[in-house]
Amino acid sequence: MMANSKNPGVGKLITLEGGEGAGKSTVLAAVRELLAARGIDPVVTREPGGTPAGEAMRGVLLDPALRGMSAESELLLMFASRAQLVREVVQPALAAGRWVLADRFTDASFAYQGGGRGQPLERIAELERWAAAGLKPDLTLLLDLPVADGLKRASGRGAADRIEMENADFFERVRAAYRARASSEPQRFRIIDASRTLQDVIEQVRTTVATFVDQVERAQVLPAGAAR
Repeated sequence: MMANSKNPGVGKLITLEGGEGAGKSTVLAAVRELLAARGIDPVVTREPGGTPAGEAMRGVLLDPALRGMSAESELLLMFASRAQLVREVVQPALAAGRWVLADRFTDASFAYQGGGRGQPLERIAELERWAAAGLKPDLTLLLDLPVADGLKRASGRGAADRIEMENADFFERVRAAYRARASSEPQRFRIIDASRTLQDVIEQVRTTVATFVDQVERAQVLPAGAAR
């Protein structure tokens, strides 16, 4: 039996990342369903947002009327929202043995504010250590697809927000930054080919998450020092 709200154990943080139109909302629902089937009741959240203060900051960050916002202000607002989320939601949940499922986390800042906006990676890393308390996901699913395909999908979702209004070159830099992150940390990233059919994408995700859950289960039942 895995950890849930009635059976505390070791909490885990799973994050979903990807560019525009990658299908994170659909995948998040599938992951939540799979975890529930395995006896895990995750805390589900999103970025920016996830708390009353964070949602207020989300409104500012995504407001199309604020297209003149500086890259520095955007970065700091993202981490202000994240700092509140970490302290109000993520850390308490993990400490209680709950699993957390997040639609975006710090990797998004390395991709969007780093790759997209050109903010120094060392600056983002320092904010990760301070504002995000150095917290890193246990598993990150990167939904990857060509930028043109993602923008085409996103165009049917309604009015674009401030970040969605950026040009294709911006999102190419975002995608490249995400892929660089995945290459540098292969132990926690799993790249999902989001250009395939929805059924194929969901199957990729379910296989990946099920394997991760199996690994956690084995680690919890094996005695200390036993071979895995």
